[in-house]
Amino acid sequence: MNKFARIIGTGSYLPPNVVTNDDLSKTIDTTDEWITTRTGIKQRHVVSNESTCDLAEKASIKALEMAGIDVSELDLIILATTTPDKIFPATATMLQKAIGASCPAFDLQSVCAGFIFALTTAEQYIKTGAAKNVLVVGSETMSRIVDWNDRSTAILFGDGAGAVVLSGSEETGILHSKLFSDGTYLSSLQVNNNFINETGFIEMAGNEVFKIAVNRLSELAEETLNEVGMSSEELDWMVPHQANIRIISSVAKRIKTPMDKVIVTLENHGNTSAASIPLALDTAVRDGRIKKGDNLLMEGIGGGFSWGSVLVQF
Repeated sequence: MNKFARIIGTGSYLPPNVVTNDDLSKTIDTTDEWITTRTGIKQRHVVSNESTCDLAEKASIKALEMAGIDVSELDLIILATTTPDKIFPATATMLQKAIGASCPAFDLQSVCAGFIFALTTAEQYIKTGAAKNVLVVGSETMSRIVDWNDRSTAILFGDGAGAVVLSGSEETGILHSKLFSDGTYLSSLQVNNNFINETGFIEMAGNEVFKIAVNRLSELAEETLNEVGMSSEELDWMVPHQANIRIISSVAKRIKTPMDKVIVTLENHGNTSAASIPLALDTAVRDGRIKKGDNLLMEGIGGGFSWGSVLVQF
């Protein structure tokens, strides 16, 4: 059995089409100032003809290149997505074909917490010895389930993909993970279709979601650090789900972590759901902020509600 599951490569991809706040102000009643003040978002990337698999493929190739392993060495692919390309087959199997892998592949759906759930699942395969190298991807085309006439949601979401290669190692990697779900709040954040073959759009009770997110993520961060005997001062970086700058700053304040130790990318990415954490991670790895040996706290919360954290030494 492998002692640790360690991140050995990261990658990300954003579709080239950018929609700015000023662009949105031409079609809905809003302004750049209104959106920026309330969310911290200035722009988001939106697909034209690219699929969820297309985005995942580009992010995965970059992660594999950084990891320095061949696709033939992959034992498993887990793709976290809220926006699969088809009801079936799994988008993960499309990705497997696209990159030329031959390992098992499956989708995992936990909305904005999806990458954390997928990373935790991958860790279990590695620690039991069932897998050595796992490709974990978050890929979303959220623009396809956004009502672009609904100001409360159209301003928030974007498309993109992020990926990591997780590998069994004697070196320290994932130190701790925690997952939670509470179906009591199903209607607070959901797609409003009744059945799977009906078209629906995201609807959200914004104030309720904000309060739940801040409380749950703050409690989760404190519990995670306490359970491994680590103080917030020992954290090098917090890499949160990129939902709203007010949520991110409120959680950071609660756990006494300064914002200059928080990776924030939502200004340029918007909320990319399951892709947001690996996108932020890859951005900070490639620009040199996150370095080998750094202690990272990744956490996210999504509709359902489901939420979780992964504490990792990079």
